[in-house]
Amino acid sequence: MARVTVEDCIERIPNRFELVLLAAQRSRDIAAGSPLTVDRDNDKNPVISLREIAETTVDPEQITSGLIQGLQKHVEADEPEDDAFDALSGQRQIPADIRESANEAEEVFADGLTVHGDGGEAEDAPAEQAVAVEAFDPDNPAEDMDR
Repeated sequence: MARVTVEDCIERIPNRFELVLLAAQRSRDIAAGSPLTVDRDNDKNPVISLREIAETTVDPEQITSGLIQGLQKHVEADEPEDDAFDALSGQRQIPADIRESANEAEEVFADGLTVHGDGGEAEDAPAEQAVAVEAFDPDNPAEDMDR
């Protein structure tokens, strides 16, 4: 086939800007593995896409919908109803031994027990005395580097 020109395609798609967008999308589709509707004739994908548009072997509406889907950033998905979430949450069971150990841990923290980092025993202490935090002085960061 002779070289394809933009004038051949303008007869099918009158807007040059739309033609460029559709030809580019069709080229991407060909690169992704979409079947060709014309012979390759050692041409590159953009030339093949223009030839397909000029010969009306592809549907411009189908290319347009693919282009729009490719440019969308937020695609609305169907979400299950609330009843489905309630049913799923009821299926998940926590073993009894894990629940018991979690309850024991809550009791330890509620009593105000603290555990020292050196592996020492836990001792009773009020919650206010459990942690000593040194104040950070934002005006003198070099002082914190010395610590």
